[in-house]
Amino acid sequence: MEKIPILVQPEVVTVFHALSDPLRLKVLEFLQKQELCVCDLSEALEVAQSKLSFHLKALKVAGLVNSRQEGRWIYYSLNLPGFAIIEQYLSSYNSAERVFIARKCE
Repeated sequence: MEKIPILVQPEVVTVFHALSDPLRLKVLEFLQKQELCVCDLSEALEVAQSKLSFHLKALKVAGLVNSRQEGRWIYYSLNLPGFAIIEQYLSSYNSAERVFIARKCE
């Protein structure tokens, strides 16, 4: 069988990892509406700030959120260009060639 080269960029894997947790998806849903302080996110999601910080870090490493500090609080917002990586990757499936039926295994 012909080996198919794996072309997945590490950034794509990082984004999928960040999107694989339900809590992170909820954070992104909240941030679709407005920038939020970590204290507001913690309250809305009913999650301790320490646990939330872990998830926010994963989203930030993936390039999906921005953060800014104001005084002692950190505010988070969506990093829309960060979503382009995953959007581009998924759009490649729209242009996939016809899939052929596999041969019978012996």
